[in-house]
Amino acid sequence: MSGPNDSGQPGFSNQRRYRAEGQGWDEAAPRRAAVVHPELRSRDGASARDPARRLEEAVGLAGAINLDVLHQEAVTLSKPAPATLLGGGVVERLHDVVAAQTLDLVIIDHTLTPVQQRNLERALEAKVIDRTGLILEIFGARARTHEGRLQVELAALTYQRSRLVRSWTHLERQRGGLGFIGGPGESQLEIDRRLIDERIAKLKRELEQVRRTRGLHRKAREKVPYPVVALVGYTNAGKSTLFNRLTGSDVFAKDLLFATLDPTMRRVELPSGREVILSDTVGFITDLPTDLVAAFRATLEEVTGADVIVHVRDAAAAESAFEKQDVEAVLESLNIDPDVPVVEALNKIDALDADERAAAASEAARLDRAACLSALTGEGVDRLLSVVDEALSRRRAIKRYDVSLADGRALSWLYEHAQVVERDDEGAVAHLAVAIDPEDAARFERRYRRAAE
Repeated sequence: MSGPNDSGQPGFSNQRRYRAEGQGWDEAAPRRAAVVHPELRSRDGASARDPARRLEEAVGLAGAINLDVLHQEAVTLSKPAPATLLGGGVVERLHDVVAAQTLDLVIIDHTLTPVQQRNLERALEAKVIDRTGLILEIFGARARTHEGRLQVELAALTYQRSRLVRSWTHLERQRGGLGFIGGPGESQLEIDRRLIDERIAKLKRELEQVRRTRGLHRKAREKVPYPVVALVGYTNAGKSTLFNRLTGSDVFAKDLLFATLDPTMRRVELPSGREVILSDTVGFITDLPTDLVAAFRATLEEVTGADVIVHVRDAAAAESAFEKQDVEAVLESLNIDPDVPVVEALNKIDALDADERAAAASEAARLDRAACLSALTGEGVDRLLSVVDEALSRRRAIKRYDVSLADGRALSWLYEHAQVVERDDEGAVAHLAVAIDPEDAARFERRYRRAAE
């Protein structure tokens, strides 16, 4: 196993085929990779989740940016090694695999410290990225809108800032003078860190402007009030396919992790005739990097401001229950109002056999608001819309209006958009008590202000 070369970087026998860190992938280079999922034993010696499934997910993430995974394995660790996370025996074996298959990249499906990442690169003589770095690469490749690119860049720079030392270790030996004054390497680090800090500050200002713009758009929607229904869920649960099914849109939908990054909104009519704004959002995943959650705050505000949240679940996934917990953890971190109703959409029932369908239907029946469906075939979609309609109806409040009997349009509007629970005609005035949505109440009071007095 050879050590670092004169530049302080790993001495590759197969030549590094990636551009400098932070500048993206070299599209012309072959991407031969290994994926390693370290499974840390719990105190009782058992793993909460199936390591094979976690490894499969990590390989899927690698495939999302067209990496050619030639080696994959899950390794069980009794405790993490401070220097490399993985044990010495595992590192040596991986080095032999990298050398034998001339791999360019090793993906560690776990969070690595900058020191662990540097040590692994030296030991394996290959580029190493951790789970966070891999997800950032996917997001960088998928972001299409200006807002999405800003958010990804902010998360990537925040992540890279602590790893700058890895790019300049070859200059640390070039110190001169008294020895305690920083040499060229330290100066370069300070310059890079300052440049990154300046860029981060600029990105935050631009994203703050995006947030304000989104706020103005929400206020504009409030003037013509429509409830907002946000689709959330684990990545690849079928949110975009369901969005396209409900709206007739052609949002990019593929059997791929993180197929959607940029939010899309469309108007949808529910069975009652009520119209809502449906929002498709970025998928969640286990151990979603906190920097990424923070960077996508402007996008996720569409979820925090939703009137109903539809949690799309992959009912055919082996670890659907764990994925549900991961999504709920992210929603909790966003401080979602606990009074906002959550509808569970058990998707992909077309991939289930008869017994599995019965189990999914039983689970949906136990939940307060749920529906089994297939976004691909359309089965059960009408049931989902009815459940969303019912969830919105529960938000109705009793309002009292005195409406002139001569104002037939106002009376007709109330009977069409609200439930009249009490009416008392007195002279030329109808005294009404109606159960009405907050949005419809605002719309009625604006259109028929005199009638509402």
